[in-house]
Amino acid sequence: MKVYTKTGDTGTTALFGGTRVPKHHIRIESYGTVDELNSHIGLIRDQEINQLYKNVLIEVQDRLFTVGAILATPPEKETLKNGQPRLQNLGIVESDIEFLEKEIDTMEEALPQMTHFVLPGGHTTVSYCHIARCVCRRAERLATHLHELEPTDELVIKYLNRLSDYLFVLARKLSKDLNADEVQWIPRK
Repeated sequence: MKVYTKTGDTGTTALFGGTRVPKHHIRIESYGTVDELNSHIGLIRDQEINQLYKNVLIEVQDRLFTVGAILATPPEKETLKNGQPRLQNLGIVESDIEFLEKEIDTMEEALPQMTHFVLPGGHTTVSYCHIARCVCRRAERLATHLHELEPTDELVIKYLNRLSDYLFVLARKLSKDLNADEVQWIPRK
């Protein structure tokens, strides 16, 4: 199979099921941003961090491919001609969200309570986490916009929301692990 197909040379691309849409379609923006997020998470995983975090991030990357597949499937193509779901046995489930919540809770047990917002930075790896968190929030905003136009799996939106929380807490935990300064934002008076 060749990487280039030439079918997108006119500014359209195919969704799961074959429907062609403009490359700037909200559905493409949604799963394209999830793909961007996945790349940023790969960058975090490539850093010198605890293997436990790397294992969690691999699981997250796997789930993000699933999120992308869900977002790439328009509602009218969710079912095959034989009546079977196109993405049978592929989806985001409550336990995926609970997994992130458990990881967040575990990291937070080792962190001081937050009393102020935190400025992104302090260490390159921490900054990568904050960038991924911001991209995740953008993916969530796009997915909610898509959901308003064409209903999509609400667990996708919930997963992206929880993932951004996870990335924030991971940034804080890595700040602590790496002995990086965590600078609080204290508004001017």
